Amino acid sequence: MTNPVAMRRQAKQPSRAGLNICGGGRPPLQPAGAFTLIELLVVMAIIAILAGMLLPVLARAKQAGQKSGCVSNLKQIGAAFAMYLTDYGDRFPDDRDLKAGLPGGFRPWTSWPPSDPRTGWAALALQSEGATFALWSCPAALDSPAGTAVQTVQAISADPGAPGTRYWAWRFDRTNDLSDTNVMLEDFWLKSEVQAVMDLQAANDPLLGVINGPADVELTVDAYFPKTTPTVVPQLLGYTIHPGGRNRVLLDGHAQFLNDARTPY
Repeated sequence: MTNPVAMRRQAKQPSRAGLNICGGGRPPLQPAGAFTLIELLVVMAIIAILAGMLLPVLARAKQAGQKSGCVSNLKQIGAAFAMYLTDYGDRFPDDRDLKAGLPGGFRPWTSWPPSDPRTGWAALALQSEGATFALWSCPAALDSPAGTAVQTVQAISADPGAPGTRYWAWRFDRTNDLSDTNVMLEDFWLKSEVQAVMDLQAANDPLLGVINGPADVELTVDAYFPKTTPTVVPQLLGYTIHPGGRNRVLLDGHAQFLNDARTPY
């Protein structure tokens, strides 16, 4: 016997086929694990924020690594100078002719510095003391205005593929008259270490500060262009290889970073 109550309930419930055809009822479920557009945009925004926070940290870490590598280069250059002194009777080299004869000649610029502290001659002279060509350029110099300036880069030969040097050596920055054995007080050509220090003390240059001994004498250094020097070309004012200062090796062999407010870039 047919139940009238059950029949009425069944009549009130729409068929599934009818719902699908008319588009009514509950929408079909999304596949498991799928993102909505809003969720995807939120994730992308979070990634962008994290990248913005991490990139400066990574850049600073890269700069710190390059600075440490530069200090290592300079320490090895200082050791090569010390070995040269030992091998050649406590006398620095006299390569003024080599300095004047390298590609580009002596001081191929008219702005600051007024002499030529580039070190192409030293890379050649100190090969026998273990100073490989790779030591004469800090990795950071390759992407720095100060490291790519004509006052900084010096090729060691006319070969287009020859490596270049990017450090300065102020104590070997002049050629003078090549026939004159009496070099300037502030240059070290052919001098002993003791004589070199004594001559610097006698020069009494206020820019050098107090010279008490080899630990106060800068031997090889990053290129730098002080913003307080009016004869520096405008595009180099305030630039050095490592912003805020420069690495240097001293005559006693120790290397360090020197802070300098004149070179913030």
